[in-house]
Amino acid sequence: MKYIVTLNGKKYEVEVERGQATAVYAGEAPAQPIQPTPAPAPAPAAAPAPAAAPAGKGEVVASPMPGAILDVRCQSGQKVKAGDILFILEAMKMENEICAPRDGTVTAVCVSKGGQVETGTALCTLA
Repeated sequence: MKYIVTLNGKKYEVEVERGQATAVYAGEAPAQPIQPTPAPAPAPAAAPAPAAAPAGKGEVVASPMPGAILDVRCQSGQKVKAGDILFILEAMKMENEICAPRDGTVTAVCVSKGGQVETGTALCTLA
């Protein structure tokens, strides 16, 4: 099948056979000049929502990557030890365990199961 293609003001004859394409220069620009249509202006990007301050006092346990919260394994007032699993975060089809960085008490849980988080989002606070 043959096609006439105009690229940068030059006219090309393109022939496609069995999944392969070849291009042959066919001469000057077409007799009827094609008026370029202006591209629509891109919509302005939405401003990111300001990060909410964590509800509890103490050290913030933040999300190391964007993803979805699959499970919340802690609650406010719970005592945890360093290495205890606090959350299961799905990122790039992998389940990641978010563990307590130190011994302490969870003062606030800032996310819920099924929620989406970005890198740096506060998951909980430890006192």
